[in-house]
Amino acid sequence: MGLSSVASAQYFRDSNYWKTHRNELSVGVGISNFLGELGGRNQIGSPFIWDLEFSMTKPAFSLGYRYFLAKQWALRGAGTYGVLAGNDNLTTETFRQNRNLNFRSNVIEAQLVLEWHPFQELPGHIYDLRGVKGMAPSRMGLYFFAGVGGFHFNPKAQIDGTWVELRPLGTEGQWLPDGPEEYNLYQFCIPMGVGIRRAIDRKSTIGLELQYTKTFTDYIDDVSGSYYDKTALLEARGPLAAYFSDPSLGTVPGQTATGQQRGYPDHNDAYLFLKVQYHYKLYRYRSNNKKYRTRLRRQKIVF
Repeated sequence: MGLSSVASAQYFRDSNYWKTHRNELSVGVGISNFLGELGGRNQIGSPFIWDLEFSMTKPAFSLGYRYFLAKQWALRGAGTYGVLAGNDNLTTETFRQNRNLNFRSNVIEAQLVLEWHPFQELPGHIYDLRGVKGMAPSRMGLYFFAGVGGFHFNPKAQIDGTWVELRPLGTEGQWLPDGPEEYNLYQFCIPMGVGIRRAIDRKSTIGLELQYTKTFTDYIDDVSGSYYDKTALLEARGPLAAYFSDPSLGTVPGQTATGQQRGYPDHNDAYLFLKVQYHYKLYRYRSNNKKYRTRLRRQKIVF
């Protein structure tokens, strides 16, 4: 009987145990934030997270599926919805404040990432196994991830309480002579980040995940290049295009003249997701035999 218990215990601690719960479903809720030209700290534009404007934090939601390829390696597919926003009137930096641009955009992202789990939550007596003895389990886990993805965005700006789509207006002279090419609302991205997990019971864990997403576009906020001739925009695209191309306050003479810098084309936009997640393991037992599964759950385990 003791030999049988030890043999069964090894099932839970041997290298193949992870295969019984290699599938997981995840749901998450959290926040999103934009890293680009508009808004930002009270200084000139800075790359990465050094220009984060916390007051523009918006909600985010996600749904994902994880498949463990090996004990410490997993492949995850996920979809995330978030809101990105920026507003120059939130900063006291002279040139940004005078520029006076604002935007908001819903973002829908699909990703496929590879995860590395160097530290994992381990099974033990916290999993309702009768008669468990020995070493205590580790409830905490840590993982890192990176991969590829795609996302859709559609920048809008507000005037008189109404949100107006900016891409059809061509605010930097798109479609006009010597203007830039029209940007695509569907773009590739590289999501990367880190997460921690804590076991609740045998099948459930909760966690916190921070994701930084590198993109290959500088137009999430509709701002990238130079100011286009406002008169030409008025004639070709109408008063809304002319206004949203340059709603400046006029406190810095010459800043918004034709050809002057409007954005930072050498730095593409990026965004952040910070989410609380719930993970549910889809267990697969070694046998479909009901008596075996019952015996497995009630087995006296000795570690």
